[in-house]
Amino acid sequence: MSPVIRVDTVRAELRTDSDDVATPTPRLSWTTVADTEGWEQASAEIRLDDGTIATVDGRDSVLLDWPFAALQPRERRTVSVRVTGVDGGISAWSEPHEIVAAFLADGEWSAALIGLAEPSGIAQPALLRTEFEVSGRLTRATLYATAQGSYQARINGTEVDDQILKPGWTPYRTRMIHESTDVTALLTVGRNAIGIALVGAWYTERYGFRPDSHPHYGEQPAVAAQLRLEYEDGSVEHVVTDADWRASADGPLTESGIYDGDHVDLRRALPGWATPGFDDSAWAPVRLSTDPAPVPTARTSPAVRAIEELPVREVVTSASGGRILDFGQNLVGRLRLRLSGPAGTIVTLRHAEVLEHGELGTRPLRLATATDTVVLDGEETVWEPEFTFHGFRYAEVSGLPEPIDPAAVTAVVIHSELRRTGWFDSSDAQLNRLHENVVWGMRGNFLSLPTDCPQRDERLGWTGDIQVFAPTASFLFDADGFLSSWLVDLAQEQTATGTGSVPFVIPNALAEASTPAAAWGDAATVVPMVLHERFGDLGVVAAQYDSMRGWTDHLLGLAGERMLWEGGFQFGDWLDPTAPPEDAAKAMTDPDIVASAYLFRSVTLTAEAAVLLGHDADAEHYTALAARIRTAFLAEYVAPDGSMTSDAQTAYALGIMFDLADTPELRQAMGARLAELVERGGHRIGTGFVGTPIVTDALTVTGHLDTASRLLMQTENPSWLYPVTMGATTIWERWDSMLEDGSINPGEMTSFNHYALGAVADWLHRSVAGLAPAEPGYRVIRFEPRPIPQLDHASARLDTPYGRASVAWRRDGGQLHVEAEVPANSSAEVLLPGETEVRLVGSGVHRWTV
Repeated sequence: MSPVIRVDTVRAELRTDSDDVATPTPRLSWTTVADTEGWEQASAEIRLDDGTIATVDGRDSVLLDWPFAALQPRERRTVSVRVTGVDGGISAWSEPHEIVAAFLADGEWSAALIGLAEPSGIAQPALLRTEFEVSGRLTRATLYATAQGSYQARINGTEVDDQILKPGWTPYRTRMIHESTDVTALLTVGRNAIGIALVGAWYTERYGFRPDSHPHYGEQPAVAAQLRLEYEDGSVEHVVTDADWRASADGPLTESGIYDGDHVDLRRALPGWATPGFDDSAWAPVRLSTDPAPVPTARTSPAVRAIEELPVREVVTSASGGRILDFGQNLVGRLRLRLSGPAGTIVTLRHAEVLEHGELGTRPLRLATATDTVVLDGEETVWEPEFTFHGFRYAEVSGLPEPIDPAAVTAVVIHSELRRTGWFDSSDAQLNRLHENVVWGMRGNFLSLPTDCPQRDERLGWTGDIQVFAPTASFLFDADGFLSSWLVDLAQEQTATGTGSVPFVIPNALAEASTPAAAWGDAATVVPMVLHERFGDLGVVAAQYDSMRGWTDHLLGLAGERMLWEGGFQFGDWLDPTAPPEDAAKAMTDPDIVASAYLFRSVTLTAEAAVLLGHDADAEHYTALAARIRTAFLAEYVAPDGSMTSDAQTAYALGIMFDLADTPELRQAMGARLAELVERGGHRIGTGFVGTPIVTDALTVTGHLDTASRLLMQTENPSWLYPVTMGATTIWERWDSMLEDGSINPGEMTSFNHYALGAVADWLHRSVAGLAPAEPGYRVIRFEPRPIPQLDHASARLDTPYGRASVAWRRDGGQLHVEAEVPANSSAEVLLPGETEVRLVGSGVHRWTV
């Protein structure tokens, strides 16, 4: 039988939820399946649908430059790939992969931003509409739309897509994105109508955690849309938002907010408002926005959609006698309900992540009411909020004549539609639950942008959280497009500061956020390099290089001749377990140590980026500066015996994992002291946001795996597994967000869905299971499983840019069985327990016993 060689997947650019591309020269990637062990690609052919073929010599198959003429706006092409192996075997052509050019040409955007002319209050929801003629048979109709706020468009009464909260949150003053939607099937020859529902969402939200805060961007939302009609005879017409549109605030949605929820009166429904022939004579002319706005660009990140539905798991009777619905999982989304009752009945939906003293634990929501209301019109209906989201496990539905049937309520999980790529499993149920909590925490906080939490009056793109979590995120999901898009916002907000400083929230909606903060602003250097390491994406490094240099140079200016970042505001090792409820920054590790360690890391990463991009002078410059910083750091904070001025776990972990220790002896001494501190602490956690992602790695690489494993498997407070013992289904913000007696931490800042402390999952993948990148994009994989005593087996699998990789180990008496899978066109380094020599293997399934 002849060997099987098959091109399995073909992809253009980074989105996996759509065939749309936002560039005329999309990079191409493909994966190959081959049953020949050690299969490598010798060459590949890329065929365009017109028969044009481009040839690639060598192994490259990830994010290759577009080899054909640049795409034109709206152009649809298909590409197929055929590969030849080094063994001479040739695959068949792959299935054609469609590519849709979703961008507009320069100067093509002509739609005006429009909204209500006379709103009755801040963030007034609006309905907008127009009618138009389609004069003949269409070949294609494309709707381009964006908003300062969020919108949904309907054509002839039908929603144009299944996206939620379009177009998401960007720095509206410098960047807006548009959707590109094929709506040909919704149009007919003759009279047609477009209707748009519009709300303020993030644009009109009040940021700042104060009752007197005001909308940061503007008080009223606006929307811009242009519909391009292409006829069979070659003619083109456009329908655009302009002064001829009509608007009304009389629809059923009376109030809407990200924090406060949707409020709907079904008695105000306007049947047919988005269909032709509707009488809009009572509607008013629209307001044309005169505020400057950037020309919108095509979406590059995945859209937000409804991803999953969960039924009510249990009905809980509250301490006060109410009925609380428990969905069994802390999630992000909203409720869908089947409702009936007399007209005028007000149904109220309240949400909370936890119960406290038998009631909904709403105190952590702070100023966010997280409440939806719907006024019934007397008819049975299925209703779901449209323009908001909540973080919750528990919900209370009140106001109906009779308690609602739990079967009539569904929790709809929403987030950006990222493709799941990574999994972990072990013999310990609590550890598996911890990993599942990390996954759910990421799902809930990857909604348009990487947020800190999804439930209270915050939900901001905190840079520190994603900086520490990016490696974990990049294993669990295909996050390259999502994070690359967010980094564009980071660079723009950095430019807006005028100093090179990176705000600690992106988009920057806080007046004080432009203050430089170590481990937060360093997202500018860390995240691009993580995306390169995990996805083989050099393009994001090139795109962000000026941002990386800007941040690094800013820090060097703060450090001065001492080459240390000292003084000033810092978050430090945020929320280490000794921090009191009222002061999350009061940590065991000196914030100057954290700051100077991150100064070294950012300078080092910038030097590495310069090497990758061929900027030789920059590479030499930053490498020399990094050496000076290391010397200054060791002189200031580290004694010759390895002890540090801050005798704390995070300090030693930073010294070890950031390569500040300049000799193997010093590194081992620091590791020994770190292990001693962990053991003296009863193997309870002693780190915050900065130390937690690296403390187990620091113990592992210095020979203290047993100490790391006991730290991991600890169940007493504080520990990773303590929340699991308390029933957590997501990662908490604080180690003790809920106290042992079931009461919520008294701190004003307490969330039950924060992914930062879940960054330990990256160590589970790389070390406990043993699957790590040895070269960017897993072109070479590192299999180095480190079985810990508390587990009988563990495994990880990952859909790498080259295909499925996996590793699994299990104990059998005195033997350890290891099985690993290497995808075609990739290879692996293997270092098994107890061995010192690295094996090199090619693609295929491999098994070893030690």
